[in-house]
Amino acid sequence: MSDAVKEKVIEIIAEQAVLEKSDVKMDSTLEDLGIDSLGLVESIFAIEEAFDIQVPFNANEPSESDFDISSVAAIVKAVQGLVREQAA
Repeated sequence: MSDAVKEKVIEIIAEQAVLEKSDVKMDSTLEDLGIDSLGLVESIFAIEEAFDIQVPFNANEPSESDFDISSVAAIVKAVQGLVREQAA
């Protein structure tokens, strides 16, 4: 399941960044990929829809959110955790 989550998150981020999935590295930041705040919000919505989860993210105060957006790996890890919680 976690590999499927990782692949889907990378696909969503690549789509927002208008990049190939192979261009999205786990240590990339959203800034590295050219994703701005609007792209971030659209990515969060797409992730919520794809996994039927609620992402604890406040677009007005991203630094105050419990959702780590520091890198692609951090986003994948956070989404995997939310998916596990949803399944429990």
